[in-house]
Amino acid sequence: MRCYHLIRTTEAALSSIQLIVGLANPGNEYAETRHNAGAWFVEKLVKEAHARLQRETKFHGMHGLVTLHQQACHLLIPTTFMNLSGQAVRACMNYHKLTPDTILIAHDDIDLPVGSVKLKFDGGAGGHNGLTDIISHLHTKQFYRLRIGVGHPGNSKDVVDFVLNKPSKADKQKIDHALLDAQDVLPLILNGEMSKAMQALHTLKPI
Repeated sequence: MRCYHLIRTTEAALSSIQLIVGLANPGNEYAETRHNAGAWFVEKLVKEAHARLQRETKFHGMHGLVTLHQQACHLLIPTTFMNLSGQAVRACMNYHKLTPDTILIAHDDIDLPVGSVKLKFDGGAGGHNGLTDIISHLHTKQFYRLRIGVGHPGNSKDVVDFVLNKPSKADKQKIDHALLDAQDVLPLILNGEMSKAMQALHTLKPI
């Protein structure tokens, strides 16, 4: 893993992240498709923590409590279809008595160039069915999102087929690089130092 040198300051943290959710569709046929980019990020965190997620029916997904950069954090990949992601997020949040502003949702984003990654708080769903369902179940838009750029097909009528297909080898390499960029700022994210994490990510240029 690449090194990212961080200097702690007195920046006030809004909220430390206690749950990271990677959005996906279930099953092998979707595992390598663009729509599962959020799950790819969580899978990388699981590998980094030398951990394993367990199926939890009460959370409608694969869940684990892992240690990342000396901090405990819940990881979750819903096993529902994308448009039902909210029930998994709400179940895990309620069970562990978390608040929405301590949740980070990692998801694919067609409005960002392939290989870019951005951090955002609040806002609408941008047409993403997983975010739409999460907003509906949490009754708020005030949670963090890790937006993973997968590119755009160029025509809105082609979006569904685009996200439900595999990226090219070159695009997958770009997305993987973006996920590494996100891992680099993870210590800031876990500490709630979001403005610093945003600045670090938003000044990067896609490869």
